[in-house]
Amino acid sequence: MSLFRRFISYYHDHKRMLTMDMIASLLISVSGMVYPIVTNHMLNDYIPNRLYSTIVVAGVVVLVLYAVRMLLRFFVQYYGHIIGVKMQSQMRRDLFAHLQKLPYKFFDNHETGRIMTRLTSDLFEVCELAHHGPENLLISSVMIILSFIYLMTIDWILTLIIFACVPILVAVSLHYRKAMVRAFDDRRKSNATINAAVESSVTGIRVTKAYTNAELEENKFAEGDREFVSASRNAYRAMAKFHSSTLFITDVFNVFILIAGGLFLYSGRITFGDYSTFIVSVNLFINPVNTLIAFMEQFQNGVSGFKRFAEIMDEEPEKDDPDAKELTDVRGEIEFCNVSYAYDPAKEVLHGINLHLDPGRKLALVGPSGGGKTTLCHLLPNFYRLPEDCGSIRIDGVDIRKLTMDSVRRCIGIVQQDVFLFSGTIRENIRYGRPDATDEEIQEAARRANIHDYILTLPDGYESEIGERGVKLSGGQKQRLSIARVFLKDPAILILDEATSALDNTTEVLIQQSLDELCKGRTTLVVAHRLSTIRNADEIAVVLDGRITERGTHEELMAAGGTYKDLYTLQFRDNDWFE
Repeated sequence: MSLFRRFISYYHDHKRMLTMDMIASLLISVSGMVYPIVTNHMLNDYIPNRLYSTIVVAGVVVLVLYAVRMLLRFFVQYYGHIIGVKMQSQMRRDLFAHLQKLPYKFFDNHETGRIMTRLTSDLFEVCELAHHGPENLLISSVMIILSFIYLMTIDWILTLIIFACVPILVAVSLHYRKAMVRAFDDRRKSNATINAAVESSVTGIRVTKAYTNAELEENKFAEGDREFVSASRNAYRAMAKFHSSTLFITDVFNVFILIAGGLFLYSGRITFGDYSTFIVSVNLFINPVNTLIAFMEQFQNGVSGFKRFAEIMDEEPEKDDPDAKELTDVRGEIEFCNVSYAYDPAKEVLHGINLHLDPGRKLALVGPSGGGKTTLCHLLPNFYRLPEDCGSIRIDGVDIRKLTMDSVRRCIGIVQQDVFLFSGTIRENIRYGRPDATDEEIQEAARRANIHDYILTLPDGYESEIGERGVKLSGGQKQRLSIARVFLKDPAILILDEATSALDNTTEVLIQQSLDELCKGRTTLVVAHRLSTIRNADEIAVVLDGRITERGTHEELMAAGGTYKDLYTLQFRDNDWFE
């Protein structure tokens, strides 16, 4: 579908209101021609023939029409904007819903601030175009056509002389429009850069303060701001050339009517009344021309914004296979069969991984950072799509590519090191694990996560606001809330990705108790740097440079004297009491 047709499709739900808006705009245009017509009759008939009562009646008629015109303008301004806002709202909902369907890879490559720009300021420009575009085009076009027809009835030669400037105006507009397109696209991109910088800086403000790097952040922002100023300078230079050139041509209209009309009046070809009518009517012609010229800037902003909206909408969403089935009655058997994976085709992260985990068993993945442990955890819920020629991952014997992604993810609970909590209340964050959960179920999940008693000490209990990303909570409290969320979800499979590595030893012990409770009866995949937390795992696999180099229980791997023993000895050489 072309960009234009996609844009027009958003008018579909507002056809009735748009039709009324266009009719009102048309009436505004037609009523605008009453004044020059009345002026012509005044100067050529009513005044010379002393038709005083007719003069008064004509004036009253014009006044009444102007009152009606005022009401029509109110309707156009108000309801026209409402149409634009509703279209903007629909686009924003479509874009947000589409973002929910995009794969992890998209968010790896796009900054949050840039995405926010497309949801907000870009779509605002589209809203303005959606409202003003049809009205400006209709009103201005009708005014130009009607004034041309009316002037032709007065004197066709003088009319053609004046309108000879139109092709020149069109040529100049097209010439400078191309430069405006490029310049405003660059300006919009630089604006997105600033938003991304602000989002990153505000999110990381505590880190900035901890390292006293406010000056560094200011310099980074200033650099983006300079790019924006430079892009704006280029955009406004192009816009200035466009406006100054086109407005000069419209000024020529007045010069032509002044000279040519004066000569025609002198020669007796037209009357003084006709000459006055020409002056009034030409202004009625010039104003819509100027409106169309000014509209070019708004049109360009709107088109640029819609293009950027379409860019994301054209991103390929996650898709289930056509014959994908729902995963039901999950036992929790997991199997990695010769799995290889690369985020970048030039650098493979995993190489021929083979793992088998029976239902209810716990497998721990250990090894140096960057070895591929977290990648394995991301592949299991299908966050990253495993290519057909890179092995297979199976749950209960079924390739996850042959299962719907939602059903796979519903059966998997994830507890990560970097806990993400949403702004809102404690109750809302726990309920995120299962939106239809009752208050009693939420409290039971909190008890099992060992955080219920703490919640009751808060003045507002479960209704306590946690702040952005849980800023009002400690690391251990946030972690226990995330565990409560998983308890509520009650998945058959559990992934613990460095769940306690960011906590102090005392808090780790408390969290570990909650995690042990959570793991009961569930197939569990654990990624851990703190090897003390996985000694009781049914099996431990050492992942090194994307390969599994050792497998066995803690005792077996210690006896083997390989990489695992080296890691364990290094980690606890000063902490013998852990033994």
